[in-house]
Amino acid sequence: MTHPTRLRLAIVGATATGKSELGLHIARELEGEVINADSMQLYRGMDIGTAKVPEADRLGVRHHLLDVLDVTAEASVAAYQRSAVSTVEDIEARARVPILVGGSGLYVSAVVDGLHFPGTDAHVRARLETELAAVGPTAMHARLVETDPVSAARILPTNGRRIVRALEVIEITGSAFEASMPRPDQSGGWIRIGLTGSRPAIDARVKTRVDRMWAAGFVDEVRELERGGLRLGRTASRALGYRQVLEFLDGACTEDQARNATVQATCRFVRRQETWFRRDPTINWIPHDQPLADTLAMVKHLVAGSRSAPAPTGASAEG
Repeated sequence: MTHPTRLRLAIVGATATGKSELGLHIARELEGEVINADSMQLYRGMDIGTAKVPEADRLGVRHHLLDVLDVTAEASVAAYQRSAVSTVEDIEARARVPILVGGSGLYVSAVVDGLHFPGTDAHVRARLETELAAVGPTAMHARLVETDPVSAARILPTNGRRIVRALEVIEITGSAFEASMPRPDQSGGWIRIGLTGSRPAIDARVKTRVDRMWAAGFVDEVRELERGGLRLGRTASRALGYRQVLEFLDGACTEDQARNATVQATCRFVRRQETWFRRDPTINWIPHDQPLADTLAMVKHLVAGSRSAPAPTGASAEG
């Protein structure tokens, strides 16, 4: 398969749609390398619960931005953007094709849309986090509703981290946080491929995936990470599945309840992913269960029809 200069692909979609597998096959077809865009796969040791492709199963395809953080570290989309952009440039300098693969919408947008992230203020952030600890996320969310109702509608009332960030950006910039949310940039030069499926089909795949996680020793993985400081990680400890297993280890629920809660939480997350990616009109959607040969043929068609585009002008988003 031939490709134009500076060919870039992004493979996106909800959890359990088969992005990682497709990314491997496309990378082999295009002489490409995979860049991880799953925020939880950045963490070392979080393998089973994030469905990280084992090195032995990567078909010889080089992967980037996997296992780069300790579970005690806090993931930052701005830091990820810097690393991912540098990685894209390195791959292209070696005449290879960068293939971004993942379902973390903001992380994907940070790279393909060239987003600009508002700065942070340690004092403002500390004050808001102190307030969050004192009054709880629901009260903070009510405050966000008053100052920026559009952003508040996009952020769950239980998501204290994002509520604090939204209030911080509003205070620092004097503008609504909604104004700093990402917008698709059609001039970014990326071919965007999305995998999709019916809700019943994806929900079934989620349940199968969670069952396989448990069979593969997921609870033992969480126990091991707990010994390594998982509970100290503000981001990693809240990851799907990990949070539920920690609750089981605390005696707050049974193991079966933790497994069922993981399925339910993941299905809810899938809905949010679908909403995020459906806002981008530049994504070329492909059924997740389409035969691989047909999918690769569609990708070849997209590549053949692609043209070089100017670098993205950028937008701004959450940091």
